[in-house]
Amino acid sequence: MTEAIFLSAGVPDPKRGPQYAATADSVAITAAVSALVHVTLGRRLLVWGGQPAITPMIWVVSQDIGINYGHWVRLYQSRHFKDEYPEDNERFNNVVYTDEIEKDREKSLLAMRERMFSEHKFKAAVFIGGMGGIVQEYEMFRRLQPDATVIPVVSTGGATLEVGAQVEPLSPDLVEDRDYVALFHRHLDVSVREERFESPTLQPDVVEKRFWQPPATA
Repeated sequence: MTEAIFLSAGVPDPKRGPQYAATADSVAITAAVSALVHVTLGRRLLVWGGQPAITPMIWVVSQDIGINYGHWVRLYQSRHFKDEYPEDNERFNNVVYTDEIEKDREKSLLAMRERMFSEHKFKAAVFIGGMGGIVQEYEMFRRLQPDATVIPVVSTGGATLEVGAQVEPLSPDLVEDRDYVALFHRHLDVSVREERFESPTLQPDVVEKRFWQPPATA
């Protein structure tokens, strides 16, 4: 089974979370999400909850890379938000819809996150921008996936600042480095030599066998 990476990200809404919007850098959030997809697609399974502002970003980068994203991403979405689904949901062939619980937003989100964190073994979780839900996902992830690495990209601001304050030791580059592609290659231990595969079933278990090799000469 390929290693999974969890993405918890969001662009803070100034009306719903002014305290998070005040520190968030929307350009950095977009750049970091795009970089994460660039590094992982075709190499690691990427899992995220259906944050409306993030799903379209992932779709755009997936199309640019030209890999069948359907094999490499898992989008979880609660039916509580069925009237708010972005159109991009339909483009992902593997959306996992979780049940609405008592027509309650928080209970429905809790059920979705518990299922999301229980159905995969994660190597790492990446936190980018966001509001209060980012902190809730961090706390649940730590409880259900205690062996996984936590990567709060503090330079994106928002609620990820609160996550970063709870991570010790916090690597300085998560605060300072805006070269997000290089940053994720380092922190996720994904070599730039790794090729992208059409599906996880075609990816060799041994990492070294995934590396690009020059064509054999006659």
